[in-house]
Amino acid sequence: MSADVRDILDMERANTPEVTRDSFLATKKRNFERTKTASRRPEGMHREVFALLYTDKKDAPPLLPTDTALGIGSGYKETKARLGMKKVRKWEWAPFSNPARNDSAVFHHWKRVTDNSTDYPFAKFNKQLEVPSYTMTEYNAHLRNNINNWSKVQTDHLFDLARRFDLRFIVMADRWNRQQHGAKTVEELKERYYEVVALLAKAKNQTSEKKVFVYDAEHERRRKEQLEKLFKRTTQQVEEENMLINEMKKIEARKKERERKTQDLQKLISQADQQNEHASNTPSTRKYEKKLHKKKVHQQPRPSRVDSVVNAIEIGSSGIKFADLRGSGVSLRSQKMKLPANIGQRKVKALEQAIQEFKVDPAPPPTEDICTSFNELRSDMVLLCELRTALSTCVYEMESLKHQYEAACPGKTLNIPPSLVPIKTEALDNSTN
Repeated sequence: MSADVRDILDMERANTPEVTRDSFLATKKRNFERTKTASRRPEGMHREVFALLYTDKKDAPPLLPTDTALGIGSGYKETKARLGMKKVRKWEWAPFSNPARNDSAVFHHWKRVTDNSTDYPFAKFNKQLEVPSYTMTEYNAHLRNNINNWSKVQTDHLFDLARRFDLRFIVMADRWNRQQHGAKTVEELKERYYEVVALLAKAKNQTSEKKVFVYDAEHERRRKEQLEKLFKRTTQQVEEENMLINEMKKIEARKKERERKTQDLQKLISQADQQNEHASNTPSTRKYEKKLHKKKVHQQPRPSRVDSVVNAIEIGSSGIKFADLRGSGVSLRSQKMKLPANIGQRKVKALEQAIQEFKVDPAPPPTEDICTSFNELRSDMVLLCELRTALSTCVYEMESLKHQYEAACPGKTLNIPPSLVPIKTEALDNSTN
């Protein structure tokens, strides 16, 4: 291309050597040797990563990072050690004793001459549990126990092992002298030890200073039996358990789905009721409802007092059905006291008024007994409110029937039995409240 440019600009060409057969073969051989010595990039390695492995001289990468490879300094071969001009501190082979030992054993170790402290530096880690002791009088007065067949010799041997091995009951059970004192399990040793500690603390009035540990040996035995059964399960039992767990999860998922659908349906019903109430407040709807009411009054007979009371009892007998939280997951006990979602707003307001009326704590501490009793109490309160409503309806019907009778039969009066008069006034007062 440069030759064409020179021809266009009428410039002189540079004297290029003539291409011969020998020069062409020499150039090709030189290019072949250059590509032969060049290293190839492995498959799967990016070009940028491969370029970082070699320098411009195409040297092999170092096995260990050095200053020369990183281009820092002059390399480890040329560096000189820089030693301080101070004198080396002297050390001596000195004796020491461990205060945790009672045999006055003397050991030796290297330490600096300048260290004047003779105490063993690791003596601060010598911590030992405090095991209580007792006298013969205290044992006869408080610790004599014939129920578990423990003698004083066995109890002394137990506390001696507790002091020697710092309450490592596994080691204590292994070092227990079975030939002289008989065989004892780990649970029996723990039960006897903590029993003696509790009795001594009670006798010395130390229960308020520190908490006394109560050991349940029977629970520990059952726990170990369950662990052993769990460890000895076969493959078929493990697969069956996994299958049951999966089925339980499916049942819980279906139950939650049904509850969710019930809540959604309840919301839709409440929204529809609100829309109907809003629509019923219009003048045209009220006139239409009055006409329908008049037709029903003429066509259908008025229900009797007995029927209304029976219907009220049937309505009130339902109460509140609280959800039973027996899932496999973790849940709070206070969830048991949560009201179900299918309860209407009228029942909730009536329940709140009843709780205020009887001066009941609306949020008691959720213990097991309190949860059950509080749910039963609220269910009875809802039932009571519904019975009050039914009773007030009966009293109202009774009054209306009395007025109708007096209007139909002038000069005559319908006498209400005296036994119903206090119920009537009480029901009316509760209905107004």
